[in-house]
Amino acid sequence: MAENISLSPAPLAPQDVVQVARHDARVEISEESLSAMAASRRVIDALVTDTRPHYGVSTGFGALATKQIPVELRAQLQRSLIRSHAASSGAEVDREVVRGLMLNRLHTMTTGRTGVRPEVASAYAAVLNAGITPIVGEYGSLGCSGDLAPLSHCALAVMGEGKVRNAAGELVEAAEALAAAGIEPVVLAEKEGLALINGTDGMLGMLLMAAEDLHRLVATADLSAAMSIEGLLGTDDVFAPDLHALRPHPGQIASAANMRAVLSGSTLIAEQKEGSHAFTRVQDAYSLRCAPQVHGAVRATLAHAESVAELELASAIDNPVVTTDGRVESNGNFHGAPVGYVLDFLAIAVADLASISERRTDRFLDKSRSHGLNAFLADDPGVDSGHMIAQYTQAGIVSELKRLAVPASVDSIPSSAMQEDHVSMGWAAGLKLRRSIDGLQRVLAVELLTSARALDMRDGGLATGKSSPIVTAVRRAIREVVDGPGTDRYLAPEIEAVHTLVADGTLLAAANGAATSALQ
Repeated sequence: MAENISLSPAPLAPQDVVQVARHDARVEISEESLSAMAASRRVIDALVTDTRPHYGVSTGFGALATKQIPVELRAQLQRSLIRSHAASSGAEVDREVVRGLMLNRLHTMTTGRTGVRPEVASAYAAVLNAGITPIVGEYGSLGCSGDLAPLSHCALAVMGEGKVRNAAGELVEAAEALAAAGIEPVVLAEKEGLALINGTDGMLGMLLMAAEDLHRLVATADLSAAMSIEGLLGTDDVFAPDLHALRPHPGQIASAANMRAVLSGSTLIAEQKEGSHAFTRVQDAYSLRCAPQVHGAVRATLAHAESVAELELASAIDNPVVTTDGRVESNGNFHGAPVGYVLDFLAIAVADLASISERRTDRFLDKSRSHGLNAFLADDPGVDSGHMIAQYTQAGIVSELKRLAVPASVDSIPSSAMQEDHVSMGWAAGLKLRRSIDGLQRVLAVELLTSARALDMRDGGLATGKSSPIVTAVRRAIREVVDGPGTDRYLAPEIEAVHTLVADGTLLAAANGAATSALQ
């Protein structure tokens, strides 16, 4: 079971967000944070009856900021804000996205820079710990002034309004779920509604979970590429350390090291260097030879994205914000451009990682390029089609990933009567990156399924196999869920079975179990 995550004014760790979002780790609020929130709340309380305008306390919002709100309506203003802004539409967003969204907003509260009362933060923690998930539609955030609609749905649930899913996944009224968990609905006070919806929390959560996935998938891509090189009788000479030292990009060096490790001890590779089987091709194709360069660039992009995420996790994003010296100041820190850009950048990298994988798969299926394998890896070509249409599936996914690589962050659209005239679209960038990652997993699964089949056809199967120890372990894991070569079978379940092994890390774990040191 995941350990409790303690929230304090200090930066939140990326793995903490993932643990809460995906693995239901419990959260608790430190005494330091409770004190900090109480102190900033006193600053807001001192402004509640002030006749001068204070954005978010005594004025309307966005283009309505020039409207002064009577003292007796200033608490109602916050509740009205949440109800009107809970305006999302479309398909229900994944549970982990909503939990990451809520945790990131809660952490900003615990920095003591928002003016929110400690009891509001405690209610958010209780909702997370009870496994209650507000219903959020995929449309509604422009990634500026915060992920407004998604965050509003979360605040609405804490108020005891709207729809949620309880810990059992059942769709129920928020009031019912709160009552069942013994949580008292929150009655928002001045400024609190605005403080609950002004942040990049949703896009940040999606970035952090994508980063975790991509660490696994880029290592899996190294494994998959190495298996394809073995199956296509390629060479590992191009992965020599001194060659990559000539262009010392850290990601490239890491990928080359992984591929050397995967191919170490391969009889099939060794046979290409000696005797009558000596390697006669001057160079392998780019999709084989340049895999470390492409995979390494993905690693570099991921490292940059994670550096942005770490800065965002160290931020207290709200507008207005209560400064450390007690001022209440408007600002633009809610703008999602930094996060939106890297979400888009990762979608480009994911598309290219899938693209080079598909090219390696295609080489197995073309008799003129597979070096002695049956056309389409069919048992009886003509009668059987083998993996012909599996490659079509890959190609269709790769084409979709290229469309998803078109950046969302360049497509600003003005809102709020031109007050909010430039927005980040970071939420949309996050959602499309999640779809891209799902596609990448499926493309890699087809390559791994294909290379395993090709290797079985090449060396007669695991009993007499000539693969390296790591590739043998991966082939064995695949054969536990998919039969070896034979006449044509219903292929979709086999692709899905290997997709599951990629997505849950089983194949990478199998490789690492046979490795002297884990693939990085």
